[in-house]
Amino acid sequence: MKLNRRTILSLATAIMVGAAAPATAQDWPNGPVTLIVPWSAGGGTDATARMIGSLLEKKLGVPVPVVNRTGGSGVIGHTAIADAAPDGQTIGVATLEIGSMHSLGLTDLTYKAYTPIGLYNSDPAAIFVRADSGYDDMPALLAALENAQDREFKASGSAQGGVNHLALAGMLLASGLPVKRVAWVPSEGAAPGLQDLAAGGVQIATASLPEAAALMSAGLIKPLAVFADSRLEAAPDLPTFTEATGHSFALGSWRGIVAPAGLPDDIAAKLVTAVGEVVHDPEYLSFMKNRGYATQWTPAGEFESFMETSDKALAQSLKAVGLAKQ
Repeated sequence: MKLNRRTILSLATAIMVGAAAPATAQDWPNGPVTLIVPWSAGGGTDATARMIGSLLEKKLGVPVPVVNRTGGSGVIGHTAIADAAPDGQTIGVATLEIGSMHSLGLTDLTYKAYTPIGLYNSDPAAIFVRADSGYDDMPALLAALENAQDREFKASGSAQGGVNHLALAGMLLASGLPVKRVAWVPSEGAAPGLQDLAAGGVQIATASLPEAAALMSAGLIKPLAVFADSRLEAAPDLPTFTEATGHSFALGSWRGIVAPAGLPDDIAAKLVTAVGEVVHDPEYLSFMKNRGYATQWTPAGEFESFMETSDKALAQSLKAVGLAKQ
């Protein structure tokens, strides 16, 4: 067939328009769906993300590789998610720190840089010491801190201004102690902070119980209290911080699946459905229960409202402990 100039131009225009057209749910997924984790391997965020990724592979019929993008106190990984193309081929796990990083002056990123898919987990932090530390309960540790010099004790468990740092700062303030009493050693997630505690590099660590399970089982570290409103079903013998000390304080972390802002609504809807089915899968629920992780599902717009509330609360907390930069 002979093509005249008008036909050629029409075909070229159609090709260009087609190439520029946004991704649609009909085409998605058209290859691997990368799941970015902003924290190191071995921590709670990594563990839960890998379980979700493995089940999501079965649901979507494409590979879902988990990629750890660590560094910058969580900024690098969260930025990698936000900067990805909004086509559904890259998603990630946002954590509580997305509400603190901008208040710390580390980035301009906020929850508005993402399309919310769903909140799947929240766990209270707990306070740990080495098993051979000699501190058998919270009153004993607090007595030691009251008599210590500023920065004599060191603690770790998250990035500067991360949830576990705020847990320690809040504990000190609630106990009438200055935040500077304990020097914070930043880490890229709970796992390296807990390992530092086990190795003797720090004397205190704050993290969730599931994140510390392996080192607890090995007899290297022990929890003294959990920063929750009530005792946990998974650890009924562990007192809350308030029970143990009479000082009122509770704080925990959260994790949710997000995509870059600008994701087409139809792809977002498919992701919400797929991840929602995964977090109700018996295999996922068994995994979470066996490791002591709390489960929940707060999808889409409700998750966005949750992040907004968390953002405001963290800004207030950081200001109260003198860490807010903006």
